[in-house]
Amino acid sequence: MTAYAVRRLLLMIPTFFIVTLFVFLSARFVPGDVIDLMLSQMNSSGTATDMTRQNLEEALGINAPIHIQYLRWLGVIPQQNGKFQGLFEGNLGNSLWQNKGVTKLIIERLPVSIELGLIAILTAILISIPIGVYSAIRQDTWGDYIGRNISIIFISIPAFWIGTLIFIYPSIWWGWSPPTEYIPINKDFLGNLAQFIIPGFITGMVMGGTLMRMMRTMMLETLRQDYLRTAWAKGLPERTVILRHALKNALLPVITILGGMIPIVIVGTVIMESIFSLPGVGILTLQALNQRDYPLIQGITALIALIVLFSNFAVDLTYAWIDPRVQYR
Repeated sequence: MTAYAVRRLLLMIPTFFIVTLFVFLSARFVPGDVIDLMLSQMNSSGTATDMTRQNLEEALGINAPIHIQYLRWLGVIPQQNGKFQGLFEGNLGNSLWQNKGVTKLIIERLPVSIELGLIAILTAILISIPIGVYSAIRQDTWGDYIGRNISIIFISIPAFWIGTLIFIYPSIWWGWSPPTEYIPINKDFLGNLAQFIIPGFITGMVMGGTLMRMMRTMMLETLRQDYLRTAWAKGLPERTVILRHALKNALLPVITILGGMIPIVIVGTVIMESIFSLPGVGILTLQALNQRDYPLIQGITALIALIVLFSNFAVDLTYAWIDPRVQYR
């Protein structure tokens, strides 16, 4: 197991840099140009100066060839000021618009997205596993039909539509709507939790629909295995057969799907963050794309790549923990 874990960690390094190279190049091919946007904003706001395109490109450090920019971003070669400041030094550069470090901007927004993601994942697990297991062990009963319909409803209804309805109808009927100003957790813990419960539950509900169907399908397949029939024949209690013998094996595909959802939930909930005024990484990503803020796009994508790599790594290790038959060498 240790040798396998070390090999996987070493293989993550070239994979990570291939992803960063692809994103670095693709960000430059996004339609539009950051210099045009800046000059247009200067003209529209009445703050136009004698600064030309060439001067602005030089000031932002994007006048160099693209391979030089990439090596500078990595920290392999020095910046224009002669210092080595790049990814290898833990420096993701500065935002072209906000005059702040990319690392600082991400760190400021990341706790919001993590909190929303944790609530969503916990909600999805608490919904999907119990209902999926019950539907499988009570196949073709009213409980099974209800559980299957619930999962279909969760998958079919768009999360943004539910979020919009929660804003509109409670305000019309009862004069209440979710808070539109972010409440930091260190100032008001209960207020912060109340603000995150609704978007977290909606996001988890949509995730739970997919997990619920997978849980039911895998549980039915597991219950048909010979070793489960032997356990039933021995007269073991239903609780023991389900929880100790069937559930662990049925969880493996569910964990795979859940592992793939984690990066999306943590950094990809742009719509829910927009609806409920949550200043998370999703909103930051949207702003970076709209403004063609290359360093910020690169920094966020590097974060997403790391989360994906470590999520897959954790899923593989979880296999061996849940099922002793899975052995890595």
